Amino acid sequence: MEEVVHARGHEHVAAAHESTFEVTTDDWLTPAGDCIVGVEADRAPADFDDAFVDACRDPAATITLTLDVDGRSHDVHARGHPDLTFDSERSAVVRTSTYVDDRTVAAGADAAATDLDREMVAALADGAALTLTLAVE
Repeated sequence: MEEVVHARGHEHVAAAHESTFEVTTDDWLTPAGDCIVGVEADRAPADFDDAFVDACRDPAATITLTLDVDGRSHDVHARGHPDLTFDSERSAVVRTSTYVDDRTVAAGADAAATDLDREMVAALADGAALTLTLAVE
């Protein structure tokens, strides 16, 4: 089962955060948003299919998040969590920790913004298109 989100980069994409990365429906980004890798997302967690959400609530679930930018791809592996709500209508956050709020779509990730391919980050800072695919098993 998978969900796909399309977004774009922004001049302020720094991808420097050490415990999260985020994609937002907002069309703006300040330099303080060092976890945000994509803006103007066409979907938010509240738009995801109920069956996908239920599958992600299984703590044994494996969630693979694939970021595709300008022909470059980066996979991040995370876990499901029983407290995931997918209620946010604004942003999707992937966390290396087990903290969960309404924006969290995966916990226990093996990478955060700072771990992403730097050429991919540079392309995002130039405004490149981003496709984020979330797949749950």
